Amino acid sequence: MGKFPEADARIMQFVVCRRCKSRNKKTLDKCRKCGSVFLRPKRKDIKAKK
Repeated sequence: MGKFPEADARIMQFVVCRRCKSRNKKTLDKCRKCGSVFLRPKRKDIKAKK
């Protein structure tokens, strides 16, 4: 996780569309951009660039 727990909690309120990679609210059933129902939760770990 990051440095700030408040920011981490805010980031985890999103789901990501598997088709168009847009961020959506966790309460939605379909993607706001493409209408796909294939949504996944946002990753918990933050990957740093090497």
